[in-house]
Amino acid sequence: MIVLRLPGGLSLRLRARTLAVGAGITLLALALAALALAGGDQLLPLADVLRALTGGGAPADRFIVLDLRLPRLATALGVGAALGLAGAVCQALLRNPLGSPDVLGFTQGAATGGLTVVVLGGSSLALGAAAVAGGLATGAAVYALAGRPGLSGHRLVLVGIGVTAILAGVNGFLLTRAPLTDAARATLWLTGSLDGRGWVNALPLLAALALLGPAVLAAGRALGVTGMGEDLATTLGVPVRWLRPLLLAAAVALVSLAAAAAGPVSFVALTAPHLARRLTRAPGPNLLPATLLGAALLVAADQFAQHAVTGHQLPVGVVTGVIGGGHLVWLLTTERRAGRL
Repeated sequence: MIVLRLPGGLSLRLRARTLAVGAGITLLALALAALALAGGDQLLPLADVLRALTGGGAPADRFIVLDLRLPRLATALGVGAALGLAGAVCQALLRNPLGSPDVLGFTQGAATGGLTVVVLGGSSLALGAAAVAGGLATGAAVYALAGRPGLSGHRLVLVGIGVTAILAGVNGFLLTRAPLTDAARATLWLTGSLDGRGWVNALPLLAALALLGPAVLAAGRALGVTGMGEDLATTLGVPVRWLRPLLLAAAVALVSLAAAAAGPVSFVALTAPHLARRLTRAPGPNLLPATLLGAALLVAADQFAQHAVTGHQLPVGVVTGVIGGGHLVWLLTTERRAGRL
């Protein structure tokens, strides 16, 4: 345990293993980022990439790095970080390993909002706004249907599964009503893709992370206390009644903005917090490790999606879906054997 003394008589306790894991994940993310900027159809030496990032180098190199690869990388990092953080918040709030935005219906709600705009022929900006509105509306509906006891057990998860099924049917209907070209574009977006992403996709999400991320991370200690039970947390001075809905709203907003940026990328929000807890072996929500791991996972999945099939790029959602689906099956099996399902 490492104790940092802060001004005002405050102290911050950090586990050495958690720090080591966080540093390792950060280095991994940086290595993957360097690979994303230097790799591809046109290989660039790292020295040329650095010159392009600082405004030097050949014009062609600057175009490839600054206009093509860097916005895609920024979007991948932002989407992964947002999903990892949102997933860790949801699982900690519900004290349920299945408490992922994918399972709770928030991702599907964002997909419904975006798909509605595609069917109506709206712009990319309108699609992003509709995805955010759809996610927030779904979050409010699930919260209202579950009622106050839903945040203490499996009730919110069960309501979320039902809402997800309903919205999946709505999305299927909307696809049948769209023109053929719009339906093809919508299908790619629903899968989750980083292809062709620019700064217009990345900047709103990065701005939201800059605003919501520190606030959510600062509430990590209080969130960990709520995991001990509402009565004990209230006794210790944690304002549970307003902390839970505010954190849930922040998680829904992050998921919705991630869907607006890259489509409803699945299972990162479920997988990243579990892997973070296994790596750190620390109690509590592990918000920062889950955030870093989510970013690294999505960049790694995008690299695999770009280069796994020669001459063809897979949507990143296909890769995360295969990996996350397998993880979900394993998780359900583990929970059933433990008698929690």
